[in-house]
Amino acid sequence: MGLTKKIVLAMIAGIAVGLLLNFLNTSQLLGETVSGLINNYLTTGLFDIVGRIFIASLKLMVVPLVLVSLVCGACALSEGSRVGVLAGKTLLLYLLTTAAAITLALVLALVIQPGAGMEGMASDATFDPQPSPPLSEVLVNIFPTNPVDAMAKGNMLQIIVFALLMGYAVSRSGKPGQRIAGFFNDLNEVIMRMVGVLMVFAPYGVFALLATKIAQLGLDAIVQLMKYFLVVLSALLLHAFGVYSILLKLLSGLSPLKLIKKMRPAMVFAFSTASSAATIPVTLQTVEKRLGVDNKVASFTVPLGATINMDGTAIMQGVATVFISQLYGIDIGLMGYLTVILTATLASIGTAGVPGVGLIMLAMVLQQVGLPLEGIAIVMGVDRLLDMVRTAVNITGDSVVTAIVAKSEGALNVERFNDDNYNSVVANEEDASRTA
Repeated sequence: MGLTKKIVLAMIAGIAVGLLLNFLNTSQLLGETVSGLINNYLTTGLFDIVGRIFIASLKLMVVPLVLVSLVCGACALSEGSRVGVLAGKTLLLYLLTTAAAITLALVLALVIQPGAGMEGMASDATFDPQPSPPLSEVLVNIFPTNPVDAMAKGNMLQIIVFALLMGYAVSRSGKPGQRIAGFFNDLNEVIMRMVGVLMVFAPYGVFALLATKIAQLGLDAIVQLMKYFLVVLSALLLHAFGVYSILLKLLSGLSPLKLIKKMRPAMVFAFSTASSAATIPVTLQTVEKRLGVDNKVASFTVPLGATINMDGTAIMQGVATVFISQLYGIDIGLMGYLTVILTATLASIGTAGVPGVGLIMLAMVLQQVGLPLEGIAIVMGVDRLLDMVRTAVNITGDSVVTAIVAKSEGALNVERFNDDNYNSVVANEEDASRTA
């Protein structure tokens, strides 16, 4: 059985177990003592510990993988002086997809009106947002003063800047640079092997994560906000399978169906972990081995996308803005919606390294159009479940932009991309590698 099937089965089992645990805890059929034991030793005990250890193990790989891959990629790119062109294309496409995502979300929410008739929910809502950083501070903080500190804190934008500078310097250093480049290339192979080892335990980690989340949330939160939940979900699916497909076909001529089929392992993994950063190793491995993207492009576009490409979050902000405006009976007008598009698009880069980025970005957007921040408390109930779908959408966007940029740079193996049998070939190679 392939890794994707194992993860899907683990997800189904995790959801089933989580619903069972939630039912036992809320119904009190087993009494308070037994329910307390189940909650303490399973939900917040065993399952929570296994899930957190798995996520921690993945995050362990993120910084060394991004640093080493980017140095290798920058070395190769710098030889042809393509770093600036590549960065420009990638950044422009990420901004374009984010703007398209929030526009789609606003249009869909205005047509369906998820907040109509639910004004009573706004009466007791309270929310205390974290302050958003000023734009000047954000721009300055992109550049590291201490690369070791940036790596220790996992500040991805600073790591990317440092790795690009180092890769450029290595490519311009003659024979010493060649020796250093050889070391980083060898180190990259070792790190990718470590990622393969961790993937063996992915189904168990996914099961534990979903069992814990579903057991804690249940279905009550979704029922109360079903209309909002379905509008956000519809916008996410339309963007993932509609906007991305059109963009990929128009700008590269590649088949969207083949890309989605080959990206399934990364998409499923992103959905189950709800973390773009934790999914970087899987995304990078998938776009290189299954899509045929050269490492010199993938090592730049994938980490950057996981850091600043927040199409899923932008969609949530668009629907949430309309939803909250309808709850409080405030019409922000056409200029207000244009402000939402601009603010959310720029904020996707500006707040990339800030903890709780989704809610901070939403608070920034609401402040710009004069909507009460207390409305965020209402949508938080289902946000954790939608976050899993948002992450899968973000990963899909990263792969689409990566494929488009790689095709334009002549760094895409089109034969491998179009080979329907290559999925099974790669899977067999990965299984053999893990066995060895």
